[in-house]
Amino acid sequence: MQTAVDTWTNSTTAPTSARLLEIFRSMMTARLLDEKLAALYRAGKIHGGVFLGKGQEALSAALGQALRRTDVFAPLIRDGAGRLAFGETVVEALRSCLGSPQGPMRSRDGNVHRGRPRDGYLPMISHLGAMISVVGGMLLSRRLRGRRGDIGATCIGDGGVSTGAFHEAVNLAAVEKLPLVIVVANNHYAYSTPIEKQTACRSLVDKAVGYGVQGHTADGTDIVDCCKVIGEAVNRARAGEGPQLVVAELLRLCGHGEHDDANYIDRRLKETTIGRDCLDVARETLQERNIMDAEAIAQLRAEITREIESAVQQVIKEGGPDPFAHDWCALATRRLADPPL
Repeated sequence: MQTAVDTWTNSTTAPTSARLLEIFRSMMTARLLDEKLAALYRAGKIHGGVFLGKGQEALSAALGQALRRTDVFAPLIRDGAGRLAFGETVVEALRSCLGSPQGPMRSRDGNVHRGRPRDGYLPMISHLGAMISVVGGMLLSRRLRGRRGDIGATCIGDGGVSTGAFHEAVNLAAVEKLPLVIVVANNHYAYSTPIEKQTACRSLVDKAVGYGVQGHTADGTDIVDCCKVIGEAVNRARAGEGPQLVVAELLRLCGHGEHDDANYIDRRLKETTIGRDCLDVARETLQERNIMDAEAIAQLRAEITREIESAVQQVIKEGGPDPFAHDWCALATRRLADPPL
């Protein structure tokens, strides 16, 4: 699995060129993989829903890359970039989406409910606040066993902060001073419900004060700002300063899923800075900093495209499970279950 090789000491420390390049690669891979998944879904090759992360890749990849191998990460439905940055491979993602028995979920769950618990990469239960308590429980378990130095991180949308699960989990994490980073992707819509219909808060980061946790805000469209803010939150959690709540402003640049045309999104929002495409912003940033030029970026895109196409062909050849011969016992069965962390 890929891991962070350096850390930030404070919010003014700029991310290195190497880190920006790694995050950009995860972002581009996630975008191209999402486009392929959408095409496979429309072709009837994927059953269930397909949920894309377009517009959220910078925030997601920055979080995945900031974590260590030993940390706990619970990504959500639009965190393809974070999954890749944390170490998931394109083949693993496709195996889950296409139902290959060789995938981490062994054909038992779909594209977003996938992970490797023994590696600290958790399959999603729900995007409505449920994963905060799961990560919190794992961190508390590690504390009771005397294991120190690890942190946990999970993601949530703006709608999820209005749920009871969010309230209870954040409250407990604050009381126990758990090393937990909660990243809120404020895309201003809970599916189709605008944020002003969800909460009366001036800003979602104001909720941090009420729980007694530290709050941070980030421009979710800017790769550099995401790196700085996520880096500070991760460092503070690892230093024993308790839970950190990061609220990033961005816009979902697609529907809730491939079944949704997102015609409810206010066009005026798309014309503001939060409506920027974070991949375009990242591309411009790398060129301005002389990290990559246009030709190198085009070559990277071609390389990733070939990787994805090769992986698709591989996984399609693997096929799905034989309904008559496959052992359909639950993953919790002793001989299939991952060992405890």
